[in-house]
Parts: sequence; C-alpha cells; structure tokens
Amino acid sequence: MKPIVWNCRGLTFDTGRQPLVLGVVNVTPDSFSDGGRFFDPARATDHALKLAAEGADLLDIGGESTRPGATPTPLADELARVIPVIEAVARRTTTPISVDTMKPEVARAAVAAGAKVLNDVSGFRDPEMVRVAVETRAGLIVMHMPGTPMTMNDAPVYRDIVADVVEYLRGRVEVLTRAGVNPACIAIDPGIGFGKFTDHSLTVLANLSAFGVLNRPVVLGVSRKGFLGRVTGREVADRMPASLAVACFALAANAAQIFRVHDVGPTRDALVMHAAIAKFRTPSPLRDSL
Repeated sequence: MKPIVWNCRGLTFDTGRQPLVLGVVNVTPDSFSDGGRFFDPARATDHALKLAAEGADLLDIGGESTRPGATPTPLADELARVIPVIEAVARRTTTPISVDTMKPEVARAAVAAGAKVLNDVSGFRDPEMVRVAVETRAGLIVMHMPGTPMTMNDAPVYRDIVADVVEYLRGRVEVLTRAGVNPACIAIDPGIGFGKFTDHSLTVLANLSAFGVLNRPVVLGVSRKGFLGRVTGREVADRMPASLAVACFALAANAAQIFRVHDVGPTRDALVMHAAIAKFRTPSPLRDSL
C-alpha cells in the first residue's frame, strides 16, 4: 500500500502501513443498522468500549441518523446525545474518537470533550464547519452527498458517477486547504449509498482506485447498507458477509485505507487475513506462463 499519512490533532496514522477500522457507535433512536439499541448513553459507552476491545483503531460516535429520508435532529438533542458519551469513552479508553456530525456547534463541543476526528457527511459545505476544521486541527473525513439525508435519494443524476464524485471531493479538499487546513488532516469518503442508487454504488466500488488521484486516505462506509440487501436479498442483521466481501475487495484493489464498520472484530480478522496472504504473493515466471 502507498504511504498516506493522516494527521488527527497530534495523532499520526500511516494508512499505507495498515488499514484502519473505524467502529460505528450510533447514539440515536432510529438508526437503520441497530434500531436504537445504543440510544442510552451508558449502553453506547459500553458498546464503544467493546468495539475498542475488538480492535477498532478509532470510534465514530454520532447522534443524528443520516439514513435516506432522515429528518434533522435539533442541535440541543444532538449535543445531549453525543457529548456525554464522548466524555465517558475518552476517560475509559485511549482509542481515538471521531464525531459524526454536520453541525459546527457539535463539532466544537466534541473536540473539547476529546474527539480527534470530525466526520461530516455533508462534506464541510457549511463555512462554519470549515472554520472549526481550521481551528481544531482535527482529522477530517470529507464525504460526498448531494443534498441532505432527507433529499439525497429523491432523484440523483450523474454525468459520470465516478468522475463527478472525484471532482466534488477534489473541490472540497481545495476549499479546506485554501482556508488553512493541512492537507495531511484530510481523508475522503465517496459516500456509498448517499445520493446513490444500487448501480451507482456498485460502479463507485468497482472503480474505487480512481480516488487515488486525490492522494488522500479513502474511507469506505458500506457496512450493513441497503444496497447490500438489494444485491443479496438479506435483511440488515444478515449483511455482515456482504460487508466483509466489499472490504476485502477494496483492500485487494489497494483502493481504501479506512473502513467504517459496525462489526469491528470480524472486519479486523478479514483484513488481517488478507494481509497475511498478500505477504506471500511473489512473482513466478512459471506461474505467470500458465
């Protein structure tokens, strides 16, 4: 893997040395993936610690559902959901914390509470989020999403889905760097399932290596998503095998470096197994001639 350094408020990850697993902690009553199982702060904290014990490199804590059609969460509610959990998790583990939010007020409070990464599914379109990024020197995950979670899947249209998403992310990276963000703080996410029908998502995945032109770590978030169910016919609870297949495909193509997942232990095992096999890949004139 090509070395791509990712700086996150004093932490440095060489994502080219080994892939990172970003464990998802949804502190929401209406998440598509877990139906609100971790809405209680104590349960969310325990779940985050469990994911850390399973080998998560980072923990992504969010208090607003961004599933297709989701309505915005009031600021006060989002703050009340995520900040106590971030504070509790930061006290009990050294695993770095990411906050999944589009709101600058939540981002600032999360960093003050101990978060090292800002994960904004709206791609830092809000100028105030850009200012927070500059001020905090946090690691950033910049995602592609047309519109909002409520509207993104109404009628997405692309000229060329891969080229369009690459150029969108290139533009967001340029906006952030012009504002004063260190490019080494930025990771990019093509936003699988966000404003993308099944064929769109599959096309982006099949051509994920195209995002290497931006020379930033690529975050892949496909865990348990709807397009997996439409391909396999499986319900949410049974989509882990499909999620692992996509992760291994992306790693084999050297096209993603950070994997945002619900099932940390199985994903870690799959990625470690892939790496162990890849170490024994050697050129052979005899095999190449077969």
